[in-house]
Amino acid sequence: MHHPPSVPGRFAHLDALRGAAVLWMTVFHFCFDLNQFHFIQADFYRDPLWLWQRTCILSLFLLCAGMGQAIAVHAGQSWRQFGRRWLQIAGCAVLVSAGSATMFPNSWIYFGVLHGMAVMLVLCRLTAHWGRWLWLVGALPIALDALMPTLHATFPAMAVMDAKALSWLGLVSRKPFTEDFVPLLPWMGVMWWGMALGQWGLARGWLRWRAPSQGLQAAVLPRLAWIGRWSLSWYMLHQPLLIGALSAWVALRR
Repeated sequence: MHHPPSVPGRFAHLDALRGAAVLWMTVFHFCFDLNQFHFIQADFYRDPLWLWQRTCILSLFLLCAGMGQAIAVHAGQSWRQFGRRWLQIAGCAVLVSAGSATMFPNSWIYFGVLHGMAVMLVLCRLTAHWGRWLWLVGALPIALDALMPTLHATFPAMAVMDAKALSWLGLVSRKPFTEDFVPLLPWMGVMWWGMALGQWGLARGWLRWRAPSQGLQAAVLPRLAWIGRWSLSWYMLHQPLLIGALSAWVALRR
């Protein structure tokens, strides 16, 4: 049986974990699209079934991103190399905003996952030398996010943080009306934990586990790793393809 080849210098298990998150995201978005086209009925904005899935998918992506930064710093990646990848992510974030403004003019994405990652990756890179403190530092945004309702009730002046120009910080009393929202609070904490986990794994050598040569894992892991290596391209293309296919199906049915 032919498997996608491994790539020298890549961490196959991290790529596979990212690939699993990509596939989960694709299924999630396909269900979202089915709801938009009225093939199913679901509440993606309030139903815990969908809200928790979004949280888990996003957490996986940010953990993988943090671990990836730990690996990049460990490998001696220059700021110039980092900048090239960062520009790809930032450029795709602009495209997401433009595309969402066309489809959802009243709830367009102004600070979604790619916007958040563009900011968080820079912060993660700048704090890579914090080492074990990243576990504690990562816990602070998550804990602070849980306190937001209390802080807003205690300090009414914090209502200014709900403005769109400041809401990306995450110090908001409620999620703004937008199709995707990934502010620094609490998500920066998840990426910091990812970097801490990556540094911990590198120090112990477990990130270099070899994929099994036979069995189900041998068949699945290389394919997931291939998807994980192309996660940004997949992210940008999957929704236009899904929406286009559903639109064509609706047109043919008519």
